[in-house]
Amino acid sequence: MGRYDGYLQGLSLAAILILAPLALQTLLVGDEAQIVYVAVPVEVENESLSTNTSGGEEARAPELNRSEVARIATFNIKVFGETKMGKPEVISVLVETVLRYDLVAVQEIKDIDQTVPYDFLDAINNQSNNTWAMLLSPRSGLQEDDRTSQEQYAFYYNTSVFEPIGNGSLYNDSVDDHFQREPFQARFTLLNGTGASTEFDLSLITVHTKPAAAMAEINAMNQAATTYLADHPDEEDLVLLGDFNADCTYASEQDLSNSQLGGGNYTWLVGNDADTTVAQSSCAYDRILTNGDLSGRLTESWGIDRVFDDKNISDHFPVWFDIRR
Repeated sequence: MGRYDGYLQGLSLAAILILAPLALQTLLVGDEAQIVYVAVPVEVENESLSTNTSGGEEARAPELNRSEVARIATFNIKVFGETKMGKPEVISVLVETVLRYDLVAVQEIKDIDQTVPYDFLDAINNQSNNTWAMLLSPRSGLQEDDRTSQEQYAFYYNTSVFEPIGNGSLYNDSVDDHFQREPFQARFTLLNGTGASTEFDLSLITVHTKPAAAMAEINAMNQAATTYLADHPDEEDLVLLGDFNADCTYASEQDLSNSQLGGGNYTWLVGNDADTTVAQSSCAYDRILTNGDLSGRLTESWGIDRVFDDKNISDHFPVWFDIRR
């Protein structure tokens, strides 16, 4: 060892001890300035909300047990019609997936006879220990130029966790014809662990945008939300969720930032770097937005459940978030 080696090592150790806390403080200040919501793929057997993230960062979620939250998801079930309903192995996976949540907004139901959503509800109840119910929209695409792309939406919900207020309705798009498929809007009361009302309700508006017109329809969602809140002046808590086609060739980050849903009026839970598709391409098509902290019940916990890899089941993964019960 050289004459000054020990001295230099001592100085190095002292520098580390002094500078490390400063570096840590800098990182923490940066985190406070920009809240990062991290995708949390959750294992089937894991009921904890404080799971590791897919990107190496830790989800800054409160230590809440699954029973302390209500989990709400959006799920585009690709071309959900009689053909898919006739495949027991596919339906089994879909049912298991839905039962991971307490309320699921489903898009892309395509059945002219409109029996599939009821058959799927029966399949859910046959598998569940709880009773599930459904709010089903009329077939969207009511304008003359949209009738070749008609689909239905559905809110499937656990009746021990949510209770609907009314039957829901399609957004009235007859004047402006902004949407290929009018959004479906509904309102729910949250129930506590004993099945009693928590005196908290929230409204949800789900949409499946036309890919080629994604940005125009994303902008129009602001009008749909504004109109809904004006028609329901006693409602303070609103969630926009669905297949927004809000990424890749349909919408850029700059487009979204400059959109009518940008600018800080809404909290975007699903970031632009998320991947909500089964395909190898990485696209954050499916989004969840809130108009605030949902009366303090919004947690920082949300995720993308990659519980299957078969495109015959769907080409989208379900995306979810939690609220406190």
